Amino acid sequence: MTRQTSLLSTHFLMPRYWPVWLGLGAMKLLAALPFRWQLTLGGWIGRKLGQFATRRRRIAETNLTLCFPELTTDQRATLLEAHLAAMGVALFEMANAWWATDEKLRSLVRFEGAEHLEQAMARGKGVILLTGHFTTLELGGRFMTLQQPFHTMHRPHKNRLYEIAQRRQRERYSRLPPIPHEDLRGLLRAFKQGRAVWYAPDQNHGLRNSLFVPFFGIPTCTLTATSRLAALSGAAVVPYFARRLPGTAGYEVAILPALDHFPSGDLAADTQRINELLEEHICQAPEQYLWVHRRFKTRPPGQPRLYPL
Repeated sequence: MTRQTSLLSTHFLMPRYWPVWLGLGAMKLLAALPFRWQLTLGGWIGRKLGQFATRRRRIAETNLTLCFPELTTDQRATLLEAHLAAMGVALFEMANAWWATDEKLRSLVRFEGAEHLEQAMARGKGVILLTGHFTTLELGGRFMTLQQPFHTMHRPHKNRLYEIAQRRQRERYSRLPPIPHEDLRGLLRAFKQGRAVWYAPDQNHGLRNSLFVPFFGIPTCTLTATSRLAALSGAAVVPYFARRLPGTAGYEVAILPALDHFPSGDLAADTQRINELLEEHICQAPEQYLWVHRRFKTRPPGQPRLYPL
């Protein structure tokens, strides 16, 4: 087997990989638990871990203060605790994404707007499946494969064992190989073949190929690749958002119509349009967005840093 796909290499028997093996085994077991247990145990784990992960907790507190200034201190504290619980549930959601059966997942999800994806795929020019970094990210992707196979955009993980496991599981459920994030030719080839490619542009990757546009009213370093890729390929941009519903009601995946008049030729306007779309859906379940990410790390010239060292 190749270096990229082999989990059987003796290299991965080294002690530094034992915690990863333990975690992968635990995830497979967690996926077998009833959904109600997953929610209860996941919420408890998330809140407990939040007590010790003080740096990430402070990052989330900063983000919530910046993005929801209209909330009281108590309301933001409640939202933070709900977010930490959602982060714990995300561990079980990832386990379900990797190991749950299609039958189990179909029993947990309802789709809205599936016809929009069908219409966009019928054009034959490919589709950019646009979403954001929510705690439901991995499971939402697995849900979407019940509608349409797609390529993922792949960034190597620092831990080689975890990277290979993640890559194999995603390729298994998405039914198409991942595309390295720097492989523009491979990406355009996939669109030319009329395929769908998953993409989430809402993380801070520095100034390269980014613009400062508002996100919750804050000048935010935002990737412009969605507009650029749509212009180069002619692919339709179809947003989708996966949201965990209250209680044990399961999940809703909202598939929106392909963005009209996109790209517009105005890179800043296109990028802000995507941020506004994300804001709208974040506000539907704000605890389920990835607030522990330093979304505002890169600042405009002359503006102070927002996060503690």
